[in-house]
Amino acid sequence: MENERRYNRGVRRRAETEPRSDEGAGQSRLYDAQGRVTTDPARAVTGEVLELDQHRRLSQRSWFRIEWIEFRWLPVSEPAFLLWVLAAFVVVWVVVAIWLKVF
Repeated sequence: MENERRYNRGVRRRAETEPRSDEGAGQSRLYDAQGRVTTDPARAVTGEVLELDQHRRLSQRSWFRIEWIEFRWLPVSEPAFLLWVLAAFVVVWVVVAIWLKVF
C-alpha cells in the first residue's frame, strides 16, 4: 500500500463532493506557429491545459508541443516507411501462421 501511495503521489483522486460536470474543470489555450492564440485545434502547434480544483484555483498546468521531425537517415517519407513496416509485419504474421499450420 505504501508503494502505491508513492507511485500515485502526483495524481490526486477526485473528491466525492467535487462536481463531476466538466464545466469549469479546466481550460486550454492553443497557439499557432506564430505564437498567436487560436481556437482551431488543427492549426495549433503548441498549447497548455490548466486544471482547476474544486475552488477554481489552478491545481496543475500541462504543456504540449507538436512539431514535424524529419529523420535524415530515412531515405523515404515517414508514411512510406510506415507502410513498409506494416507490410513486413503482415509478411511475418503470414510466415508464422504457415509455420504453425505445417509444424
